Amino acid sequence: MNAGPRNDISELVEGLHAQGWACLDQFLPNADSESLLMECMAAWESGEFRRAAVGRGESKVIREDIRRDHVLWLDEMQQSPALDAYRQKLEELRVAINRQLFLGLVDFEGHFAVYPPGGYYKAHLDRHQGTQNRVVTVILYLNPDWRHEDGGRLKIWITPGDREGASEWVEPKMGSLVVFLSGDHWHEVELSQMQRHSLTGWFRTDQ
Repeated sequence: MNAGPRNDISELVEGLHAQGWACLDQFLPNADSESLLMECMAAWESGEFRRAAVGRGESKVIREDIRRDHVLWLDEMQQSPALDAYRQKLEELRVAINRQLFLGLVDFEGHFAVYPPGGYYKAHLDRHQGTQNRVVTVILYLNPDWRHEDGGRLKIWITPGDREGASEWVEPKMGSLVVFLSGDHWHEVELSQMQRHSLTGWFRTDQ
């Protein structure tokens, strides 16, 4: 049973506090998730996405041996009711995290991500070298009727700084949300057999 937005957000914040990561099966109503998926697919079909790169600045380069996905940043899109609804819930989550964990989060940046069949992203952290401003990773999955055999799961190592030990798998199911501390948890996206859609972003500080 969906306990409502406040309880959902509390569950996510408590997971972040207790273990550095949390997952919620249904963060958005189905209608909002479906609208976001339609926006993502329309932009994909019209050629608005770009191949994702690694690094930043002059060191930014496309490395298909590391990742094979495509992205469309939200600031390149027009506003929509579904995006506004999602941003409103993210703002509630940001405020709740700051209130309870004192992380000093000031804003959110994000993009749609599409993994075509054969797409993956090898183990990595979500901070560029020499930066600290990405603090909490937030991923909303937009894949209806996803099956285990479709692959594309998120593997997250649950011990901070560790990429060898205990891990958990997250299925990229429609409307589910995963959050984790960006600089602590190594993670990867396994090979996807089907086209996989998500809305990936980060709560940031101003440092």
